[in-house]
Amino acid sequence: MSKKFLSIVFLSVLINACSNDRSEESISLVDNFDRGSMLTNLSDNIIIPSYEGFAAKMTLMKNAGQTFTTSPNQNTLDEFRSSWLEAYKIWQRVEMFNIGKAEELQYSYYMNVYPLNVSDVENNIVNGGYNLNNVNNQDAQGFPALDYLLYGISDNDSDLIDMYLTGADASKYSNYVNAILNQMNSLTQEVLTHWKSSFRSNFINSKSNTATSSLNKLVNDFIFYYEKGLRANKIGIPAGIFSTNPLPNKVEAFYRKDISKELVLDALQAVEDFFNGKHFNGNSTGESFKSYLLYLDRNDIYISTRDQFNAARIEINNLTNNLSEQVITDNSKMTRAYDELQKAVVLLKVDMLQAFSINIDYVDADGD
Repeated sequence: MSKKFLSIVFLSVLINACSNDRSEESISLVDNFDRGSMLTNLSDNIIIPSYEGFAAKMTLMKNAGQTFTTSPNQNTLDEFRSSWLEAYKIWQRVEMFNIGKAEELQYSYYMNVYPLNVSDVENNIVNGGYNLNNVNNQDAQGFPALDYLLYGISDNDSDLIDMYLTGADASKYSNYVNAILNQMNSLTQEVLTHWKSSFRSNFINSKSNTATSSLNKLVNDFIFYYEKGLRANKIGIPAGIFSTNPLPNKVEAFYRKDISKELVLDALQAVEDFFNGKHFNGNSTGESFKSYLLYLDRNDIYISTRDQFNAARIEINNLTNNLSEQVITDNSKMTRAYDELQKAVVLLKVDMLQAFSINIDYVDADGD
């Protein structure tokens, strides 16, 4: 075999290897859409302001909780409950942003895992020595734990107040409430600070179409939240879609009871506003998934997704405020709401991803 032939073969193999490496590391953009402008709008006008708004509510809730545990009475209880609800509603605006420090810290798992593990909560309170940074305590803290400690430990307000005022474990309950609040506030500040540091510029400048680029990860996180956090957790699991029987105890805000539908609607509105690039606490819009689809001449996907969000909202509005009660009295309405939410999964996870030339990066265990 000649040296010339061997050189040609070696060169061909080398070129092919380099080509494969490039295809794995960086996929060339298939369009000229300004991804940087979209990432700038999403970070500066939606993500960071949402975290700032939530952090402010978080601080108010922390202060209200400390006031209540210091002076338990009906007024301080009402203030604590009110601030908890306001923070919980804005939480629906930030839970979908599982990227950067939030992903690293498993932020949402410390803030809103439900159903609550009541046994762990009570054991932590009575025994002390708990570590809220331990992953085994993720289902014993956050908003669901406060839901229980504000509404679930007694059937009436007077007895609940007494548990914090004169009960045998009054100081232990108060300490646990404050430990939860401090943990939630600390994690929130850490995530917000990270966004407002160099992470913002790194996020915006990561414009390529690769598996680890900002937009690709953000789109995947957005769809994962819609599919799992909204569709499955808030509606599908309580309705029994993934189990033999319905599970009415697995709704969000189970102990408050009458706000579970409100939180679903807040979450759906947050998803739709982000999809449309609508600014936090404003009516202005900027570059977004919607404008990207329009740029690609895929108005059909945008219209279908918009209409499907509206169809899902109609079915959710037909539910009672207490979704646990809805599951028990007429679960068919829950399954209809789930079906309408599910139709948008296909539009986002298949049609939109194909239009953006983005691959899914998570494993789906329940099927579409």
